[in-house]
Amino acid sequence: MASLIEDYAIIGDTQTVALVDRSGSIDWWCVPRIDSGACFAALLGTADNGRWQIQPTSTVSQTQRAYRGHTLVLETEFTTDGGVLRVTDFMLPMDDGPSLFRIVRCVSGRVSVRSELVVRFDYGSIVPWVTATGDGLQMVAGPDGLRFHSTEPVHPVGETSVVEFALDAGEHRAFSLSWYPARQDPPLPHDAHAALERTVSWWADWVSRCTYDGPLRDDVIRSLITLKALTYAPTGALAAAATTSLPEQIGGVRNWDYRYSWLRDTSLTLQALITSGYVEEAMAWNEWLRRAVAGSPGDFQIMYDVYGNRRLTEIELPWLSGYEDSRPVRIGNGASGQFQLDVFGELLDAMLTAASAGLRNPRGHGPDLLLPVMEHLDHVWDQPDDGIWEIRGPRRHFTHSKVMAWVAYDRAVKLAPHIPRGRLPSEPPIEQWAATRDVIHAQVCERGYDHDLGSFVQYYGSTQLDSSLLMLARVGFLPADDPRIVATVEAIQRELVVDGFVQRYPTSDSDSVDGLPAGEGTFLMTTYWLVDNLTLMGRHAEARALFDRLHALRNDVGLFAEEYDPVAGRMLGNFPQAFSHLAFIGSAMNLGGTQPVA
Repeated sequence: MASLIEDYAIIGDTQTVALVDRSGSIDWWCVPRIDSGACFAALLGTADNGRWQIQPTSTVSQTQRAYRGHTLVLETEFTTDGGVLRVTDFMLPMDDGPSLFRIVRCVSGRVSVRSELVVRFDYGSIVPWVTATGDGLQMVAGPDGLRFHSTEPVHPVGETSVVEFALDAGEHRAFSLSWYPARQDPPLPHDAHAALERTVSWWADWVSRCTYDGPLRDDVIRSLITLKALTYAPTGALAAAATTSLPEQIGGVRNWDYRYSWLRDTSLTLQALITSGYVEEAMAWNEWLRRAVAGSPGDFQIMYDVYGNRRLTEIELPWLSGYEDSRPVRIGNGASGQFQLDVFGELLDAMLTAASAGLRNPRGHGPDLLLPVMEHLDHVWDQPDDGIWEIRGPRRHFTHSKVMAWVAYDRAVKLAPHIPRGRLPSEPPIEQWAATRDVIHAQVCERGYDHDLGSFVQYYGSTQLDSSLLMLARVGFLPADDPRIVATVEAIQRELVVDGFVQRYPTSDSDSVDGLPAGEGTFLMTTYWLVDNLTLMGRHAEARALFDRLHALRNDVGLFAEEYDPVAGRMLGNFPQAFSHLAFIGSAMNLGGTQPVA
């Protein structure tokens, strides 16, 4: 059985991400990209579906781990009766191809060590051809090859490659596992210690660009590093999470593939990065966006793969048993074909943030997408949509979606003065945008608000609440002290809060808006939205208390999943989740009085 979600740490190279548990097992790794097939898939099955474990052979009495400073170099120390063993795991950023490095060092005493390597390409389904090389192994299947480098002899035990050795204090061994296209010759092995120095230096240089100097700076930097790890540097895209099919309810069916680039997620992350001084990432994302939406920029998809491909066909993998038997395991995402109106608002808000920060890209700037995006929005803003939560039930006029359409028109009006003359083919219709903005505002206040309930509702005509309504004050639709906002926040606190944490919306087996069986954890991002609302309303002590509870949920290396089960006291959903980390950054800035992230 895989470890608890919160027992995982990550390492990454800004091309792909691997998950390492506290026992020293790498249970998830997709190569060569974050959204490629996994060669280690034990996270969603068993060890036979692929993993790489290094640990002492004797009983471990204590395990401690931490990242080395502000890096993604993970150091895990195992204390045994015979001594202390340290395993240093990392990947070299921006290398030609992804490589895992593992340096094993005896800190004290004498420790016997065992490495077990099981490679299974295509999400744990394909056993590769294995060839001994004299200093390790070559493993090939279809288009994929892996080169395993070991200075110790490798022995086959069934279909597992085993290395056993003993170390005295001060001694070490280094291993690497590098992906390469199977049609090419395998790469020469890196010097692991030189790669470690380059990795530490790379992260130190990246972190030195951070301009945030507010409360919890170290923790904010850790979340920024996590967001950076989820980027795909060759294109500038950012994945929503590193995993697929980690369940939103143990044993349930809400298991989705989040290894793709949502325009919503990346727009919000873009603002967090810009606010923290990372304009290069913002420019790279802008270039990715322009390529992804080429053709009909206004009629964009809500998500793409990290290369910008549009076809994300959703299929199930029946050979994987699922995380703690949570089936089905899915790859691809059927929501890629959905219509989600709110994305227009997030996109325009990010474009305004970039322009206000003086961001200019010599190869093109986001505002030249403004006219085609707004022309398309003119035709669709009054249509029902699938909503921010990607429901699989009927489309509706979701209140949050309409509010974000209002945001799009509001930001377009404010963005137009930032666009240099001559950058647009025609004069932007600012007055028309302002008029439409007012029409949407009036409609939402009339049809999205239930006077009998005294609050805004999930969709027009509904009597249900939705945590997305916490965005209304955050985006400036109404002031935080407006009685309608205050009443809505208090209604959400009464109806959607479980042990202090916010559910997205009500679910039920008989009448669920999303067409799925009931049950999921509380949502970390929307709980941070509640923190932001309380802060805007001046309820600072209450906001701080809730923020502190959320902050305490971070695992021992500072990572969040998507959701939290307050009853079982454990994380749920894909991991690490960009939404959760960017929401933490925004709330930390809001509480600290620095520039807020919308």
